[in-house]
This record gives sequence, structure tokens and C-alpha cells, in this order.
Amino acid sequence: MFCPNCGSQVEDGIRFCPNCGADMGASGESAESSQETQQAETYTDYSNNSQAVNDGNLGGFGKNRNIVLCIIFSIITCCIYMIYWMYVLNEEINSLSGEENATSGGLVILFSIITCGIYSLYWVYKMGERVDAIKTKMGMPASSSSILYLLLSIFGLEIVPFALMQDTINKAVEQ
Repeated sequence: MFCPNCGSQVEDGIRFCPNCGADMGASGESAESSQETQQAETYTDYSNNSQAVNDGNLGGFGKNRNIVLCIIFSIITCCIYMIYWMYVLNEEINSLSGEENATSGGLVILFSIITCGIYSLYWVYKMGERVDAIKTKMGMPASSSSILYLLLSIFGLEIVPFALMQDTINKAVEQ
């Protein structure tokens, strides 16, 4: 089957195109005309060959990550992986919540280093608000994630909010 939006070849039964995120449910096995079929066979977009998925309801991209492995990598690398995880969580949550113009992941890391971690407490609080917005868009009950994340971070359990944020991203990607 070929994506009606970007023309890349997609396995049968896939709901969203892995390249551009277009909804594959409305498209069938065949294209509307032979020209579209020929164009789809000759055009392949390699600009986004990651496993990111676009959810039409949320309008953003996210990657389904194994939370246990992320925690293990963070422990093994003495929290160096956690810095990368913070970056991707920031970018994906901003995208899924519709706030692409929010502070970028690189600036979040820089501000956290400059302020000796104080900015990361603010960041965790703001991510909690955005996670609640994502949950609302998915039809899930939203809670006070921001306060929970902040309290966990204050008490030194910052990896728990990271895992909870990743869980929300995983659920949004699966939908």
C-alpha cells in the first residue's frame, strides 16, 4: 500500500504513515488513478525515517520508548542519558500539546545547568501542565500532573516524572 500524502510504501494494516504521519485508514490498496500509483512507486521520502508516529488528533510526533530501558540507561550512564531523555521529552511533549514555540530542549538543558537545577523544577511543572493537555486531547482524565511532578522532583525522584511523561507519550503514539 502507498501513502496518499507522501507516496512512500507502507505495510498493510498500518494506521499512520511512518514517514509523514498521514492517516492510512481512509486510503485503500489502490490509488485513485494510475498516475498516482506510478508517482507513489517512484517517490520515496527519506527525510524522516525514524519510527515517529503522527497522531491526527494530537497533531504532533512522538516515539514509543521502553521506560524501563530509559531508566536503566540513565542509571548506567550516571544520568547522562537522562539529559538526552529530558531533551526528547521536551520536544515531543511540546509537539503533542501543540506548543511548538515553547522553550526548546537545548535551552531547557542550558538553563538547568546555569541555574544549578532550579530551572528543571520549573520545567517539570510546565511539562505536567502540557501532559494534562495531551491527556485531555486523548480523552483521558487529566489530573494535577504538574504538582505531582514538582513534588517528586523536589524530593529527588526526578526520574519518576520522566517515566510518567514517557508513559503519556507512549499512550498518545499508540492511539
